[in-house]
Amino acid sequence: MKLETLPSDFQKALPLLKKIKEAGFEAYFVGGSVRDVLLGRDIHDVDIATSSYPEETKQIFERTVDIGIEHGTVLVLEDGGEYEITTFRTEDVYVDYRRPKSVSFVRSLEEDLKRRDFTVNAFALDESGQVIDLFDGLSDLKAKVLRAVGRAEERFSEDALRIMRGLRFAASLNFDIERSTFHAMKTHAPLLEKISVERSFIEFDKLLMAPHWRKGIEALMETRAYDYLPDCQDTFEKWQSLLDETDEKFSFSSSEQAWAALLLALEIEQPKAFLKKWKTSTQFQQAVDSIVSIYRFRLSSDMTKPEVYRYGKDLIWQAEELRQAQGLSVDFARIKHLDADLTIHNKHEIVVNGGLLIKELGFKPGPQMGGLLKAVEEAIVLGYLANDKEAIFKFVKAESSK
Repeated sequence: MKLETLPSDFQKALPLLKKIKEAGFEAYFVGGSVRDVLLGRDIHDVDIATSSYPEETKQIFERTVDIGIEHGTVLVLEDGGEYEITTFRTEDVYVDYRRPKSVSFVRSLEEDLKRRDFTVNAFALDESGQVIDLFDGLSDLKAKVLRAVGRAEERFSEDALRIMRGLRFAASLNFDIERSTFHAMKTHAPLLEKISVERSFIEFDKLLMAPHWRKGIEALMETRAYDYLPDCQDTFEKWQSLLDETDEKFSFSSSEQAWAALLLALEIEQPKAFLKKWKTSTQFQQAVDSIVSIYRFRLSSDMTKPEVYRYGKDLIWQAEELRQAQGLSVDFARIKHLDADLTIHNKHEIVVNGGLLIKELGFKPGPQMGGLLKAVEEAIVLGYLANDKEAIFKFVKAESSK
């Protein structure tokens, strides 16, 4: 198969391929970007594979950075762009179900492509637009099938993260997983316990944000891979409830919203503790925890100004979207109205702070002043007090004299 025209991202990188070929080596576009072009999807990263060894690649280009030279990857800075150029390689035995003991650089494109995970990720594309398909990936693309390159058992025992990648690709591409590949994923799912939680989170997060996330969750359930993810053991029925109770057409608007929905389905009482085991950031934990708290609050109460002020319109909106997706009553207009009616949206907008109370009213730092500032904040939020210096001073004097 030959592409009539190359996408602009590839055309921009063509001079690099030509330079490598002029130096006497082979060079191709490889990986997911080739797959996405064939599917008519937008491409994001352009990866180049070459028969030139890293030191040879560095001699071809003036500006390079050794970002992963031990694995054959050199970052080339050319014409305002950054391109990862990786030497064809084979890999030794995998010592921890994730990393090969060593890699060997080779001159053969076929040797390089046959170590890839799935046939639809094992394409190469030359500078003329010719697609090189050594593993019948084009047929799998047409059939919308995800199939491991070579023996599936070997691919997943080499790198167990490929199981999570397979689930993610099913969700993002809306592909079915080929029978023997699926069986190998299910058989090797226990190896996910050997994979770093951070890497599993990245793949699972992409799955949740994919347009066909339900398909990915269904495959996760069938493989029982969830049993080997942090705090997700024996949760089949809860995953099923997530699917049953959420509108089939619903897509998550943010990672935070997606994980909040997941935690609600799993009935996690301590969201921050759960997400900490997934090695997520404190900021992410706080946002997800807030959406979960808002959702649970809304099960019995309407939103009021203090809640809108505390959590912010954006997170409340996301919680309301989850309610809508689950067939519960929503009131987006009320949220919008309460937010617009707030005099301040955070305490830093208050025109008086502790420094002014010390300087102009003679207060001393301590619990009393902290309590007064909190009372000022609450009164402004509730609309009892104007965000005005003189009004606040009068309020503070009255409160402090009680």
